[in-house]
Amino acid sequence: MAELVREELSALAAIFCGPGEWEVLSRSETEGTVFRILTKAEGRLDADIPLQLVFRLPVGYPSCLPGIVVHSDCLTRAQCATVKEKLLEQAETLLSEPMVHELVLWIQQNLRHLLRQPETGGDNSEKGTSAASPAADDGSWITLLHLDHMRAKTKYVRTVEKWASELRLTGRLMFLGKVILILLQGDRNNIKEYLILQKTSKVDVDSSGKKCKEKMISVLFETKVQAEHKRFLAFEVKEYSSLDELQKEFETAGLEKLFSEFVLGLVK
Repeated sequence: MAELVREELSALAAIFCGPGEWEVLSRSETEGTVFRILTKAEGRLDADIPLQLVFRLPVGYPSCLPGIVVHSDCLTRAQCATVKEKLLEQAETLLSEPMVHELVLWIQQNLRHLLRQPETGGDNSEKGTSAASPAADDGSWITLLHLDHMRAKTKYVRTVEKWASELRLTGRLMFLGKVILILLQGDRNNIKEYLILQKTSKVDVDSSGKKCKEKMISVLFETKVQAEHKRFLAFEVKEYSSLDELQKEFETAGLEKLFSEFVLGLVK
């Protein structure tokens, strides 16, 4: 990790030091660093709007733009898309220097002005809120995820369907007994954003019934969609009564090898 980025992360951790304000989600020599900042900004009618800002600093940062995900229970999807778009526009003026704190300050000072404007994020919201980067990945990808359990199943399933729809991802949420798999197909950056949402949002409940984040999800496999792979037309939730039925789903999608290498071991 470049010394400049290391110093910026250290400074951000010191600035956003309140309970839950700062969390590093992942670090990778090849994928960069992903972290979350919880903050508030003044909205319309002087009301404070809670914001969850997830930044992905690619290896080339700050010479290239960070990826940004914006979420707030108080904003519409179109408004979140607009906020993200304006943050990226601002980031373009700050290239080659640490910019995250400047971006947070900017949105704190300007959110109320953005919310007074007519919503212009409708088209963008239909495309999802993928983390932007100059080195965007072209083409569709497939990712297979494994969940350990779902306690609040109805709410959890509804949330997964909502995220898949917003990010224009297709595929399957599959149940076979206690085995839970999520097969996602779509733009790679949108899949990455899905994973960020999955890991940072309170999608389930713990053993005491309190809302909790998903800590027991694993990525089993990811690859670019190949010619032999079926293109899913929608995201569907399916329950299977037998291993053969589940296997047939993978075979129909041209994913026989994926099934034998990664799924069989979960069932047996």
